[in-house]
Amino acid sequence: MGSANAKAAEIKLPEAPLQANAEKPKLKPCCACPETKRARDACIIENGEENCGPLIEEHKACMRKMGFNI
Repeated sequence: MGSANAKAAEIKLPEAPLQANAEKPKLKPCCACPETKRARDACIIENGEENCGPLIEEHKACMRKMGFNI
């Protein structure tokens, strides 16, 4: 019979190599980060680009995270 005190083995999945991030992005820039792009574009149309700095920077950060060199 098994022991109730047996510990579960911790399983670690191998991380993707850093070189995978250096590869060409799989998405086109127009299709990446649709949520931040939509918010940024709406702000620019309604308020002008000079009043939307935080949304613009948020979209740039998302694009960088997706592998684009912005």
